[in-house]
Formats: sequence, structure tokens, C-alpha cells
Amino acid sequence: MTSPVKRTRRAVAALATTLVVGGLSLSSVPAHADPSAAPGGVADKLGSHDRALVARYAAQSRARAVPADADQAVPDFVTLMLAVKSGSTDDTARQLAELGAEVTRTDPEIGYLKANVPFAAVDQVVALDNVLRVDADELLKLEETSAGAGVGGAGGDGGSLPSAPSAATPDDNPYMPTRETGSVAFKTEHPTYDGRGVTIGIMDTGVDPTHPALATTTTGERKLVDTVAGSDPRNLIDLLFDRTWLLMSAGNKVTGPTVDKYDITWTLPDGGSDDMYLNRKNLAISGYVDPTLTGTLGVAYRESDNAVWIDLNQDYVFTDDELYRPYRVNHQIGYLGTDNPATELNERQPFTVEARRLSPALIGVNINTLDEAHGTHVAGITAANGILGGRMNGQAPGAKLVSMRACTHSGCSSAALTDGMVDLATNHHVDVINLSIGSSPALNDGQSAMALLYDRLIATTGVQIFSSAGNSGAGTNSVGDPSSADTVVSVGASVSKQTWWANYGSFVTRARAVFPFSSRGPREDGGFKPDITAPGAAISPTPSWIASSAVADAGYALPAGYSMLQGTSMASPQATGAAALLLSAARQNGVSATPTELRRAIYSTADYNKDEPAIAQGRGEFNVVHAWQYLSKGVAGTDEVTVSAPVCTSLSGKLVTPNTGSGLYNSCAPGNGGQGVGESRTYDVTLTRTSGAEGALDYVLDLRGNDGTFTAPRKVSLAKNVPAVVTVTAAPGSQGIHSAVLTIDNAATQAVEQSAMLAVEAAAPLAPGTTWSVDGAVDRNDTVIYSVAVPAGATSLTVNLAGLAGGSQTRWWAYGPDGLEAEKSSAGTIYCYANYLDGNGCDPFTRSYAVPKPGVWEFVVEARRTSPTLANPYHLTATVTP
Repeated sequence: MTSPVKRTRRAVAALATTLVVGGLSLSSVPAHADPSAAPGGVADKLGSHDRALVARYAAQSRARAVPADADQAVPDFVTLMLAVKSGSTDDTARQLAELGAEVTRTDPEIGYLKANVPFAAVDQVVALDNVLRVDADELLKLEETSAGAGVGGAGGDGGSLPSAPSAATPDDNPYMPTRETGSVAFKTEHPTYDGRGVTIGIMDTGVDPTHPALATTTTGERKLVDTVAGSDPRNLIDLLFDRTWLLMSAGNKVTGPTVDKYDITWTLPDGGSDDMYLNRKNLAISGYVDPTLTGTLGVAYRESDNAVWIDLNQDYVFTDDELYRPYRVNHQIGYLGTDNPATELNERQPFTVEARRLSPALIGVNINTLDEAHGTHVAGITAANGILGGRMNGQAPGAKLVSMRACTHSGCSSAALTDGMVDLATNHHVDVINLSIGSSPALNDGQSAMALLYDRLIATTGVQIFSSAGNSGAGTNSVGDPSSADTVVSVGASVSKQTWWANYGSFVTRARAVFPFSSRGPREDGGFKPDITAPGAAISPTPSWIASSAVADAGYALPAGYSMLQGTSMASPQATGAAALLLSAARQNGVSATPTELRRAIYSTADYNKDEPAIAQGRGEFNVVHAWQYLSKGVAGTDEVTVSAPVCTSLSGKLVTPNTGSGLYNSCAPGNGGQGVGESRTYDVTLTRTSGAEGALDYVLDLRGNDGTFTAPRKVSLAKNVPAVVTVTAAPGSQGIHSAVLTIDNAATQAVEQSAMLAVEAAAPLAPGTTWSVDGAVDRNDTVIYSVAVPAGATSLTVNLAGLAGGSQTRWWAYGPDGLEAEKSSAGTIYCYANYLDGNGCDPFTRSYAVPKPGVWEFVVEARRTSPTLANPYHLTATVTP
């Protein structure tokens, strides 16, 4: 639990971050290899990243280390999430117990087990035949989604700054740009298709249960129907970092009207009972800093009726305290602390309660408080009704919400994300789920345990998951996990010219673009990610006890309870809320809208932006109006088509099928499997229709976003379950990444059957003793990306930026061959611009990378939104030292 003090730290938000490999289930997906191998040379189902995590946890446990922001030392186990073969959960649970592991969760329907495993038994667990893939519980750090500091209005058009939004702002506006998906027009034409009848699950940092814009739906019903914690104090990460839990065991059982415990005489509620438990938090060591909350906070729990009492007045007497039950029962809200009416912020913080038996010997009581703004902001984008007390709304103002909290300010437990997602889809009657949290693994091929489980969850429950693509752009192959899962809709972040002005006070000429921070595809196996885009910046509700966030350059402040945040974390809820509109319309018209049908309608009608590469936008911007036109006519007759294509990357030998994936992807260096500028090469892409009629059917092939690099046949005939090879030719005419969308469409059906990503990178060779250089110009809020091939054996790579115009706020940053940022500074390059904040602790002109990985590196050049010139010239050079 955290205190309700006035928060001055800017709220931060998590990541945020497909081509269906037809017919694969967990029982048939082979475990893929990873950059490291398990003992004995067997393909590693745990993976190098997670194996390094386990090694670190073990070392910390031996040293009894207490990680920063944790309350205790690392325990002597690691929490593992296991995706297992269908029908094998009971057998696997027995095997885990025999190895000394404590199984804390089993979900046979999706082949999921979670266990606390002694470090010495990890390799034996991973080696079990039934285990397909293993993830270690991990603290996923929260990423900054506020827009950063201002510099006095630079970057405008020389005129007045934009006006602040208010209660008079119409729903059709650029501050909360739902209109860019067509939803405002859709709701205007169909007022009842506003999300009513649909419940959205918000997997995040928690939703403010008191915010007026999240109080009721358009039909006057309660909007927030439940708020629960996805965390579990038995998980490694939650045990260390989630202070909202209080544990009760046999030693906490108390009887009688009074009891002496913890050197205090307590008066128990209701005279005590034989199933009453008592515990307390020492506020001096539990993260509370509000002066109104010091000393001891007592908590009593009666198991027979799930009743909780909290000694808020700290008089050690529970008979004068309110009885609390879980929020779903009667929507009770309590408050910690005392508000100061002289300040705009609300210093008292609301809470809800939850209690559950965790094991035969352990009960957990959760005092569910929120210490981050992110989840409330996301919820507002999906479904706010009456933003700023006026006519502005989120995407689906008629929808209801369920809040599932898996994060605190310290970060998010990956085990809580998995558990909470399963609970949302199976126990809380939600229809669609938003996840704006994730990680950025090097091998982002959609084969993590979490990704596999999410795919199975969607197929089993019929609940579609939308996820942020990640904020690790603009490098190629930077899309995050679990948005890399086949059937999870991965959403990139777009932005319009109007929103650049309204929310940032920054002038651009392009009508619509993809944000530079938005993660790019494809997956490591060439898989189609991101799937679509949606607006990635919005003014939306945030908790009134957390300081609001606005862009100073826009020239206005926002009242307490509202913030402007940016990220794919904001794009995903735009898409989730838009999907809720489609589900609402479908239910009111008796139209089928399974997850597969919903995805087909959205994917087939997305608006492709000709000015953005395919790897940045996928199929394009979500279009509600056009998606409903397809969905309402029925898309169930669309056949399944799978794609198999060559892949060459620094990690492609570690894929499920080495060097083969579900899209064409070549990012290898010339001379090492890659293509050079001007080199033409043919690739065999195999298409297989796995459903529908037995005879051959004709399909039209089309290339979207092609810059002239790719050529392919115009049609192909596909017989059921008979692979057909299509020859795709790639001839990149310039250095850099070239991409396109290959659509495979049967003209006789409503939707497009399949889309495959095509991406090849032509890198300029960088040899010792030579200098690679380029002169160019980048527009404000835009990027230019260059690719160079670094040879093996180099001891350093040095990059220099020069030739800038006076005052130009331009930066560059680098990506290594694995698709991950190569920058080391914690400030990194997020503010490392020339002529801005003195580089923010980073050299914006010259940086060197020691012992650079051999392969294709990318340099991204960007001009900040506050750069005084629209076009920003530069001279970029790179050299390597042998």
C-alpha cells in the first residue's frame, strides 16, 4: 500500500507492445531454441534471458540481498510460469511436487502451471517432457509516457498556442482523438452502438474507482463493476515489491472480544469469532510517507463471510470501524489519509479490499491502492464518459470496466500479468481485454510461455486481447512481448497533425504519422507485428491524488484528475475501445463476432498510410466504420491460410524451425546471407490453405506499401492442405529497411484471408579504415533510419552527428543486430538532443560502442517536437576500429 500524499513525481506508464500459424495449439508447438542452450545441448525452453534472471535471483538469494524498493531479501526460489502440453497439467504438477516445487496455480483449460521452484531444481523442471516453454517471474519496469519537459513553446508555427480542452470541447476533438478511428462518426450515426452491453478488462496499474468520468455509462449504469489484484504474494516479484498484501496464517488467529498482540491490546469486531485473523502493517517500514499515517495499521479478517476491518483511526478498536467486503459485493470504497482542501490534489487516497485463501495454510488480504496514473488513463481512453465534465468521451462510453491491477510504481510482475489475464478472461465476464504492458526480448518470436498462453486463452474463452506494441521504436524488430503472440492484436501508435498541435503545441505538415517511439516489426521469425495502429497520445482521466501531466509547450495546464500521456500504451486502449463498439453493435444486431471474426474485420479494413513503412503500421489505422461494414455482413466463411518463408537474422537459427518463419525477413549483413543495395534475390514463400473446400481456390496477391523493392505473382491457386510456393523477388534500390504487406485474398469472401510481412534490409558495408557518411534532413517529429553492416572482430563503433542548423534539436540513437537499443545511459537518448537540456547527461554528437556485435546496425535520426526549424539538416558518420 502507498500513502495518499501529494505526488509530484510524474506518473509513468508501462509498455507498453500477426500472422496466425494456423492450427497450432500448445500441445503441438515445439519449444524453440534460444541464444543459449540448456545443459546437455537440448534446446532451451527457458531461454537465455530468463536463465540469466534465475542466475541473478539465485546469487541475490545466497547473499540475502534486498533489491532496491523491495521490503525483504530475495527468497530461495524462483516463480516459473509453464506452458505445458494439453491434458498434462495434473501429471506435470505431480512431477513438480516430486522435484520439491510448490505448485501455486494450475489452469488445465489452457495448459498453464505456476510454481515456486528451488534454484537447484530449475533445470529438471525445464527438462520435463510435458513442458513446452518456461518464463521466469520478472519485474517489468514502468516506462515513461509523459511527454517530457518543455522549453517555452518552441516548435510552433509562430502563431498563438492551442486552447486548453474544457467541458465545452466536443467529442470530435484532437485532444482525445477517438475520431481518428472513425468512432465519433460511428456513434453519431448509431448512438446505441457506444459500447453498451460490453465489459472491458483493464490489465494494468489499477483504475481509480472514484473518478467522475469513470462513474457511469451512457445508460446510467455503474461503469467500474469490479477492481481486483492480479498479483499474488507468493510470486517472487510480488513478494518483494507489492506492499498491498497482508498475510494471515494460523499464528494470526485470534478469539475473544479483546486480544493482546504485537504489544497492543486490540478490541476485535463483533466480539471475535473462531475464524477471526489479525495482522498489522508497520507504516514506518511499509512505504507510507503521509504524516497522517504513521505507527501501526491493524487489519482484521473473518473468513466465514470474507469480511475485512481496517483500523483507519488507529485506536486499536475495530468495533468503531467499517466492515469492508470485496468491491464487487457492494462497491465499497475506503480512504487512507486526510485531504487538504487548500490544495488542488486530493491527499487522501481511496482503496478497495479483497481477500482470498492462497493455500491451506495462508490467507491474503489486499488493501488495493494505486500509486500510478497509467491504468486510469488507459481506462479513460477505452471508456470514459464525460471527460472534464463535458461532452468529450473515450472510445466506448457505454461500456463497463473491470480493473485488474498487476503493477505498482516499482513495476509489473510478469506472473501477475499471466495470472490476472487468465482470471479476467475466465472469471470476470469481460468481453475484450486491454494490456498496455510488456517487455522487449531479443528473440521476440511469439513463443514465450506468456504469448503461448495468451493465444490459448483467446481460443478457449472467446475473449480478444489487445496489447501495446511497445515504446522501443523506431528500430526494426523492436516489437514487444506478449504483443508478439499470434492472436493478440498488437497496436502501434499513430499521431495526427491536429493532435501534434493540440496536445504538444508542435507544428508538422504531415496529416498522419507513426510516433517515433512506436515499436516496429516484424517479429524475429518475420511474423506480422504490429497488426494495426491507433492514436497514441490523449488527454484522459488520471487519479486526483497524483499530479497531473501536461505538455508545457502546449501553453496550458490540466486540472487535477487529468493528464496528457503518450505511448503505444495509449494506442492499445483506443483499439480496445473501438473493438468494444463493434462488439456492442454485433450484440444489438445478432451478428457473430468471435475473436477470429473480429480480427478479420479489423485487419481487412484498416486504413493503410502510404507515407509509413509496413513494419511501423502493420495493416494500418483501425477504421471502426469500415470494420463494422465487414463484420455486419459476416466474415465466418473466410478460410485459413498459413505462410512459411525464409528468415535470416542474427538469431534466426534459434527459431522453432531454424531460419524459417511466418513472414519473409532478411536483416543479415551482405556477404553473410543478407542483400546488398541493388542486389536482386528471389525467395520461396509457401502458402497453405488449411480449411474450406477440398478443391483448388483462386487467391489474389497484392503488395501494399511497396516502394518498388518487391515483386510477386498476381494470383495463386490453393487446394486444401496442399502447399503452394510463390516466388517473391526483392531488389532494394537504396540502403535501409524495405517492407511491404503481402495480402492473400479470395475475392469470393468478405474478408482478406491472410497478410504476410515482407522485410529486407540492405546495409552499407562498414570496413575498418573507411568512413560511412550521409547528408540528410529530418522533419520535426519525424525519423530517418540508416543501416550499416559492422564486421566481426571490431573493437569499437563510433558515430558522429554534425552539420546541424542553428538551434536544431536533433538526435540519433543506435540499434544492434538483435533489434534492441544499444544505448547505455539511463537518460539514454530519450532527451539526448543537440541544443536541448545540454544533452541531458548524454553526448548528442559523438558516442562509441565497445566491441559491437557483428551484423546490421541501425542509426535513427530524429528532430524533436520543439526544434525551431521544420526541416533539420545533418551530417552523420560512422567508423569501426579493428
